[in-house]
Amino acid sequence: MNKNIQLLYHIAQKPVKYILGLMSGTSLDGLDMALCSCEGSGNNTKIKVIQFKTVPYNQTFKNEVKSIFSNRHADLQKVCILNEWVAEEHAKIILSTLLEWNVAVKDVDIIASHGQTIYHAPKRLHQLPGFNNATLQIGDGDHLAVKTGIITISDFRQKHIAAGGEGAPLASYGDYFLFASAHENRIMLNIGGIANFTFLPANGNIEQIFCSDTGPGNTLMDAYVQHYFPGQYYDENAAIALNGKVIKALLHSLKAHSFFKSSFPKTIGPELFNLAYLEQALKNADIHQYNHEDVMATLNLFTAETIAEAIFATTQSKQEYTIYCSGGGMHNPLLMHHLKQLLPNFQFKTTNDLNINPDAKEAVLFALLANECISGNGIALGKGQPAITMGKISFPN
Repeated sequence: MNKNIQLLYHIAQKPVKYILGLMSGTSLDGLDMALCSCEGSGNNTKIKVIQFKTVPYNQTFKNEVKSIFSNRHADLQKVCILNEWVAEEHAKIILSTLLEWNVAVKDVDIIASHGQTIYHAPKRLHQLPGFNNATLQIGDGDHLAVKTGIITISDFRQKHIAAGGEGAPLASYGDYFLFASAHENRIMLNIGGIANFTFLPANGNIEQIFCSDTGPGNTLMDAYVQHYFPGQYYDENAAIALNGKVIKALLHSLKAHSFFKSSFPKTIGPELFNLAYLEQALKNADIHQYNHEDVMATLNLFTAETIAEAIFATTQSKQEYTIYCSGGGMHNPLLMHHLKQLLPNFQFKTTNDLNINPDAKEAVLFALLANECISGNGIALGKGQPAITMGKISFPN
């Protein structure tokens, strides 16, 4: 037997596996790293976060990725080069962070790397006859494995698409294994660049589990701040939006896109929700004079209303639900104020109440998916979530 296969076989049988989950989202704020201990698999999964850290990206990293991110006309040579370079940069961050944590490389069984999404192209967006859903993440797993010396599982989204899904959101698998409750209808709401949620029914009926994107989370707000407020990367504490007033005509125009009328579940990305989308909405609303604070206030409410409307459309009014929040958007006080006003009959908590740091949740998710890749059997979770295990395995040698 190949020694790498033999090692993987040994790891798969360990009662406790130590997996480093990595998440680098569309916000490009930094690399989330969650070192997790994993026991069992599937419904018997138990995960504990041993260490967590977000290492902010430097401006060079942001500029390089932004040069091709969500760009239909990206330089193909640049895409090729950055696929390797992103992995090497992530490897440097991993090794320095493990040193800081006083964790030896040999004590990490698996790296679970989401990679860096540079383009997400569900069929509903590209609408090209003869072509299916597609997505692309860079930061190659082989380079991570070789540079760190740790077996790496990566590129999780491709199997989801190959099995008939859209490649996102993948949260339902981890949400079900970690957070399903027999006593409470739970909505696991993650507000990252794009907002998504998983519905977990208290009756335990797998067929009713539901996971979908809702539209923009922080992506439009972040892009606007970065463009018009030099030196700022996001609207910290909603300071800009709180000084503005909602432009009702713009809000109506922003919500007029067919994406919001299409059936659930569905996925989307910054390929649609970007500054060009905002500019078109302003044009359609015949708005030519405005101040930045008012636009930010409108974008904030746009995110909140599209989240709330998606939740209303997929839940039953006579039942009680608890929403557990995670992602960067949960730190935006105005956004959360809007959501609580729009969803007055829903109880709001965070995944802290379920013993998972909400900022670490997505990195933990990929640790769980890696654990399923080597130890699980695949469970179908409702519409659009096929019974698969995900991830490609890369060996250090």
